[in-house]
Amino acid sequence: MMSHDLIVIGTGPGGYVCAIRAAQLGMKVAVIEKRATHGGTCLNVGCIPSKALLHATELLAESKHGFARMGLTADTKVDFGQMLKFKQEVVESNTKGIDFLFKKNKIDVIRGSATIIGAGKVKVGDTVHEAKNIVIATGSESSKLKGVEVDEKTIVSSTGALVLEKIPASLTVIGAGVIGLELGSVYQRLGSKVTVVEYLDRILPGMDAEVAKAFQRLLEKQGFVFKLSSKVMGAETSAAGVTLSVEPAAGGAAEKIISDVVLLAVGRAANTEGLGAKEAGIVLDARGRVEVNEDFATSVPGIYAIGDVIRGPMLAHKAEDEGIAVAELLAGQAGHVNYGVIPGVVYTSPEVASVGKTEEELKQAGIEYKSGKFLFLANGRAKANQTTDGFVKILADAKTDKVLGCHIVGAQAGEMIHEVAVLMEFGGSAEDLARTCHAHPTLSEAVKEAAMAVDGRAIHS
Repeated sequence: MMSHDLIVIGTGPGGYVCAIRAAQLGMKVAVIEKRATHGGTCLNVGCIPSKALLHATELLAESKHGFARMGLTADTKVDFGQMLKFKQEVVESNTKGIDFLFKKNKIDVIRGSATIIGAGKVKVGDTVHEAKNIVIATGSESSKLKGVEVDEKTIVSSTGALVLEKIPASLTVIGAGVIGLELGSVYQRLGSKVTVVEYLDRILPGMDAEVAKAFQRLLEKQGFVFKLSSKVMGAETSAAGVTLSVEPAAGGAAEKIISDVVLLAVGRAANTEGLGAKEAGIVLDARGRVEVNEDFATSVPGIYAIGDVIRGPMLAHKAEDEGIAVAELLAGQAGHVNYGVIPGVVYTSPEVASVGKTEEELKQAGIEYKSGKFLFLANGRAKANQTTDGFVKILADAKTDKVLGCHIVGAQAGEMIHEVAVLMEFGGSAEDLARTCHAHPTLSEAVKEAAMAVDGRAIHS
């Protein structure tokens, strides 16, 4: 029997950050992890490895299509094996970093699958571990689709897509969300013919509609083929590849799509199976997520949950903020997460970034707003960088000028979104942003110009 102040189940972004913050606050902490390495899906088979491949293939695409104009030449041959090796080196560097942080903060590591057997008690193997408090941070897994059986070879999840043996001549992606478009981008740049099948009538559900529409056009220019308002009825694997049966979402005649590899990317589901949550009295919702109150407490005293396993966007940084908040709450501090200011980013090329409300959400809520938009086509640094696709759009309250949302399509959108997030965290206005001096020449000047455009006074458009 081991006694701790806190046991965290899962060492993904939410879990390991929660454990470190709790240790900083003087708690005796243990973590339980069933993987051989820490970092959860994000560091091992998600965010980090996919970004390594995205970066590598973005450089490949630039060398093929952007160098000549600048008077540069490059060898554009691809050593796919070396690219995957590079990806794995990035993963190992990050996961080993967590090992170091656990040792630095004197956090005990318990290896194995955890089963909660009641308040303050977790069983791993034959050993029961005790703690004053328990935090569930078990993350999520790829959602399944009836009639499409993943074998991680020809029909793959995002995990299998990161370790393909060779570059497929053709790839069909089921689902036009973030994961499908990011991994589709990797293989499109490597030479695969990419087709995306989406049940809804648009890509990137939940993001601003104008942004999604503009982004779809940019992807189509790159070679993507989209089949929207379409549903996959089944998949058959043969020596010729994978044959998908696809019908219109509204009903109608089916068509066949044949490709070398199919990527199933229809979302993610909370990972609560085998945890013993129900048996311990923890209430789950209809989607298998752990129900919590505003302080992340479950229905069982002393047991909390954070990250993908509870409601809200399944984002690593959301889980991290929740991990810090629950650790601080357990220490008697005022931990808090502002869910209205959580950025979302699609790491394609160009990137898509968003924070706050979309136009559709503001209209539905009956909120009067003003919109300011600025094209990167009119930005000096974007011209020099050959990255003129896209725009910045800022939405502000029509009466108070308080910024309610920002949506960016363009190079480095994921970096630029944060100045608006900081502004929104402190209740800032479009005028505040418009009057903040931005260095020239930078892509970020487009953010300032969009803020000026809210008042109809953008200088360069």
